[in-house]
Amino acid sequence: MKYPLSPDVKPEFCTSGTFMRLPVERENAKLAIIGMPFDTAASFKVGARFAPQAIRQSSMTLFPYHPVHKVFPFEDTNAIDVGDISVVPHNIHRSYQLIEAAVSDLMNKNIIPIGLGGDHSVTLANLRAAAKKYGPVAMIHFDSHTDTWDTYYDEKYWHGSPFIRAYEEGLLIPEKVFQIGIRGTLNDPGDLDASYELGYKVVTTPELSERGFADVLREMKEVIGDTPCFLTFDIDFVDPSCAPGTGTLEVGGFSSLETLKMVRSLTDFNFIGYDLVEVLPSYDPTGITSLLAATLVHEFASLATLKIKKETV
Repeated sequence: MKYPLSPDVKPEFCTSGTFMRLPVERENAKLAIIGMPFDTAASFKVGARFAPQAIRQSSMTLFPYHPVHKVFPFEDTNAIDVGDISVVPHNIHRSYQLIEAAVSDLMNKNIIPIGLGGDHSVTLANLRAAAKKYGPVAMIHFDSHTDTWDTYYDEKYWHGSPFIRAYEEGLLIPEKVFQIGIRGTLNDPGDLDASYELGYKVVTTPELSERGFADVLREMKEVIGDTPCFLTFDIDFVDPSCAPGTGTLEVGGFSSLETLKMVRSLTDFNFIGYDLVEVLPSYDPTGITSLLAATLVHEFASLATLKIKKETV
């Protein structure tokens, strides 16, 4: 049987609970969806623990073929959905250990993970797993916030600090980190300095709008090259008019169409893992945020498929 199941085999509203009804196990799997429902590191609205199941539900309306990249991403990779990691909602460090172990297990089997958050704190655990296998990695980070703030109420581990902690732990190659779409009001004129001081490249929304993504893409290709790279996507990169279901909204973002065009152009990177974070279903009454998130997962899977096909030629 081919997966994902098409609507003429089983109606979209008949779900197995997995992303696009993927199987939990399959021989020669090269790609895996994995839920990371941890959200108690959020500073404002919570509820991203329910995102993995909402994104999976929204995925039921997607079709298997990617017409731009001309691949069947989930069939071409024998993709699976391994379910959610059993995080500990009140304990970030135990949750980190569980996430890191699960992602490491996939990576050690040469399976590319696509993580469904959860708040953005989960990415630190993903980067720990990636660095354990590949050494320090490059990172492309779509977000409206840099998430390099040191502490919040004197707590060092929260969803605004994963990328300063990742720097301290040596998980990233600083000069090969790009933070794209940063915007919004700041507490202080020096708020962006934390990322600059770490050596990260910050591309604000005004700069991105002025330069155009093609120019930023050219720079990223030159700097990152074939270095193993992690892609992390915070849904608040997108304008609230297209993605209202998130915790820290910032107006003045990009449309879903503009976002998809950017992600689709990332075909020449050596991505070894992905995650998508900060979807809050309770603030997404029409489901458009979860649908966009599911579509982005389809895009990530298509990028992974192109990489795998290139490696097997």
